[in-house]
Formats: sequence, structure tokens, C-alpha cells
Amino acid sequence: MFIRQPFDEFLDMSYERISENSVKVTLPIQPLFVNSVGVIHGGVIATLADVALCNTVAPDADGKQKVVTVDLNVAFLKGAKSEFLTARAFAVKEGRNITHADCIIHDDQDHVVAKARAILFNQ
Repeated sequence: MFIRQPFDEFLDMSYERISENSVKVTLPIQPLFVNSVGVIHGGVIATLADVALCNTVAPDADGKQKVVTVDLNVAFLKGAKSEFLTARAFAVKEGRNITHADCIIHDDQDHVVAKARAILFNQ
């Protein structure tokens, strides 16, 4: 099960659970996601990372997320020009109150375009 949120549905993201604490989230790129330089806007990439990172912790039975992001760090490694982006995220350490998670984002040619890490607060 994944977190159910209208914003994620609006962006048309698709999800795949790889393991209990690992997910793959794919975002199809729309023309409005491209900035004036001709690459995918960093905010879109950060949003994809945040969604993937939060989904490393399974939601409750109603599909509501059990964590919120308290710290998100995104390193942009390459300008992304792509039909879609794929985020692969996993929980590194899950504690009672805090979860640490990492994410790598690839373009449609499987090039790494960004890395992200988050500290998530378990509600």
C-alpha cells in the first residue's frame, strides 16, 4: 500500500514496492515541468524525491502517511531532459520517532540526475 494524496495523483505518479522499506516511484514529465533552461525544474525533482522518501514507511490502513519530512537534502547531479523520472528510495534506519531515508533519481536513459536524503518524523 502507498500513501494516497490528491497532489501525487495530480502529478500522475506510479508506485512499486520493492521491499518492505524500499520503493520505486515514476513521474511522467509534462511540458510545464521544464524550466527556461530546458531541463526539468529542480522543485519537481525535489517533489519526486520527497514523495518516494515518505513512501519508504508504509501508510496506515486508510492510506494516510505516518511520517512527515523534517529535513530534505537534494543534490542535483545532472540537468534532466527526459520523458519520465524514476526515484528509488529506501529507509536506511527506522527508529521509534525518526526515520532516515535515501533516494536516487534516474532519467529515462538510467542516468543518475539527483540524490536525496531525508529525515522523517514518525507521527
